[in-house]
Amino acid sequence: MWAWVFDATPLIYLAKVDRLALVQQLDGSCVLPERVYEEVVETGLEQGYPDTRRIERSVDADRFDIVSVETTPLLSRLQDNSNLSDADVAVLTCADAHDGVAVMDETYGRDVAAAEGITTRGTAYLVLKLASEGAISVDDARTVIDAMIDEGWYCAPDVYTKIIQKLESLAD
Repeated sequence: MWAWVFDATPLIYLAKVDRLALVQQLDGSCVLPERVYEEVVETGLEQGYPDTRRIERSVDADRFDIVSVETTPLLSRLQDNSNLSDADVAVLTCADAHDGVAVMDETYGRDVAAAEGITTRGTAYLVLKLASEGAISVDDARTVIDAMIDEGWYCAPDVYTKIIQKLESLAD
């Protein structure tokens, strides 16, 4: 069984709009590398970010499994890339090791993943997937996307247009 391996950004924005429960609708397990958990939850709590509690509660509710990342040649190679954070390295290495999908929104990390043959999907993909499967309504999906943008999630205008067109096609 494959896994959805979450990077920090998708977690943070789903938490900001109080929609982390959506991950329960995904086929496969949802995984957080220890490094992502440390960055998002432990550091978030120390710095007083209110949405951190939502992520912590989702982990406590077993929506996410916390996993350690094994040392592999890929890990060693990615650690040499100063443009990747430790969390990005952990997500990509974990996705590779578990034949999983790296859930990340940053273009650079996705480009590195593509070069390494690791499948990536972004937060918007997950929301669209759930809408296309009928797990959430099209209106609900648009509300989630718009709310994340209102909270500061970056979405290029042309990408936003494609997301809305896809949602409208699902509504037909």
